[in-house]
Amino acid sequence: MSAEMWITLGILLVAIVLFVTEWLRVDIVALCVLLALMITGILTTEEALAGFSSTSVISIAFLFIVGGAVFQTGLAAMVGDYILKIAGTNETRLLVILMIAIATMSAFISSTGVVALMLPAVISLAHHAKIQPSRLLMPMAFSALLGGSTTLIGTPPNIIVSETLQNAGVAPFEFFSFTPPGILLIVAGMAFMLTVGRQLLPECKPEQVTHRMETPIELFELYRLPDDLFRLRVLSNSPLIGKAIGESRLGQDFNINIVSITHETSTRPARMHIPPRIRENSETVHHPPPDTVFQENDVLIVRGELNDVTRAAGYWNLGIMANHPVKEGDIITNEVGIAEVILRPRSVLLGKSLAELHFGSTYRLTVLNIRRPGTDEKLNLKETPLKLGDVLLVQGRWKDIFALKRLRKDFIVMGEPEAVEMGAFTRKSHAPATLLILTGMVVAIATNIMSLTLASMVAGVAMVLAGCVTMDEAYESIEWKSLFLIAGMLPMSTALVKVGLVGVVANAFVVTLGELGPMFVLAGLFILTTMFTQVLSNTATALLIAPIALASAQGLGVDPHAFLIAVALAASMAFASPVASPVNTLVMSAGNYHFSDYVKVGALMIAIGFVIVMIVLPVLWPF
Repeated sequence: MSAEMWITLGILLVAIVLFVTEWLRVDIVALCVLLALMITGILTTEEALAGFSSTSVISIAFLFIVGGAVFQTGLAAMVGDYILKIAGTNETRLLVILMIAIATMSAFISSTGVVALMLPAVISLAHHAKIQPSRLLMPMAFSALLGGSTTLIGTPPNIIVSETLQNAGVAPFEFFSFTPPGILLIVAGMAFMLTVGRQLLPECKPEQVTHRMETPIELFELYRLPDDLFRLRVLSNSPLIGKAIGESRLGQDFNINIVSITHETSTRPARMHIPPRIRENSETVHHPPPDTVFQENDVLIVRGELNDVTRAAGYWNLGIMANHPVKEGDIITNEVGIAEVILRPRSVLLGKSLAELHFGSTYRLTVLNIRRPGTDEKLNLKETPLKLGDVLLVQGRWKDIFALKRLRKDFIVMGEPEAVEMGAFTRKSHAPATLLILTGMVVAIATNIMSLTLASMVAGVAMVLAGCVTMDEAYESIEWKSLFLIAGMLPMSTALVKVGLVGVVANAFVVTLGELGPMFVLAGLFILTTMFTQVLSNTATALLIAPIALASAQGLGVDPHAFLIAVALAASMAFASPVASPVNTLVMSAGNYHFSDYVKVGALMIAIGFVIVMIVLPVLWPF
């Protein structure tokens, strides 16, 4: 072996160790691999960075956006509800129906696309069924990989081996040539996942799921918010007109927080008896920033004591709209809402007041109440030092509320599944447009009108243009960790081929087994392919091994169809590593899986596939 081979092999082995031990994040490991290949001169800069312009990386990025739109418009929850109606909340029945549905879809369109699109639906489904997502996501990913092995267009390796036969003057595979062994693999995979595989998944039993939290509407009643929320109108002669919120000193002088402001955009005179939330030609700004300017006829929803609100109304000449009390629909919508937040033991907020923390401007949220365990005393929101275990009732945009989840040292955010259940984050009015765009993308890919990359890009941009998802939400929906992992590891495939390491190992392996007979060669090809497909893309693996399989069959004087289809099926057995396939990578974070989870479950799945291939292929395609 040359020096370049040893260097490349060393980098690969170090990367595998880091993946397994998880001493570093997987995306950091991938970037380190990329840098190592560049520094050692194994790859040029252009070759090393080619992963970031890879069509697969671009496709996945736009599929994340499409998936984000499916989630934002509530379409994912609708799909989950439909499956729940069929399967109920029984985990076994749910697994069976989910795996069949995913495998069927993956037979005709990209398995990566199926998983990316169904991921939010399955997470929503798991919350509805009181099941941890980890119980469903890995079986979903594996069934997508198996489903791709059932038709000619299901996955690139199938097309590659068929073209290899055709280029050699041998009859290529037909559309459903892969279906008989593929269906057997799916059935066996389902049986495994329902028995042994289920025991090997992370221990997240439904009975251990935490109790259901109060919904936002239940919190509205529990905290008796109507007693502390008031609706005020800026009268025509109010001195507030033209002033900014910061200038009004409503918070400092009157201890009042402004929850929202509704601006009248119509030039017609306002009618006092019509609540602004049902009036057309108005615009509501939730948690308005300090530079928001008051206008005539603005309607404010404020939080404070009745005496303080009365003093502020008298000082600034504001009308108290007593006939229109604040209801839950005024502060809880699909865009904004309320949630409980618990302070952690090492939170930087402990010992400080909300005023000292500038909580509103820092976190873009309004604290409506503070509950302290062991006391029913009503606490001063601005001056009370916060203590361990304090529960803050916050109000603002859902995205800002649940952004606190990223501050794990400081906060525990409660009730996200319950918020999703009542329609938070969703734009249900855009669900039909999302379904139309999604259907168009699937049809375009399935009928080869467009490539996966082009179709996903068109669909992603169409989702933004149609208002199904904003551009900011599109960026937020992309799982950047997964993208950097894939883009960083793709150059390793290039390096292994470039230095000749794959060719040397594969040829030596096959030549050694050639003297033992066709069955041993078939077994060797399957094992070799599954080994390479754990570290290479299935497409690259098929491109490398298919010519060797054809040459081996010709050298032995046997029909090559069994050998070639074994390579294609083995290339889909990318179960034992989260980086073996984008499908596995997509579900890794959402399922909170570790590298070892894939090894334990995936190795046995590969062993089952090996047994089926060795029994079935010689029968369907005799040597």
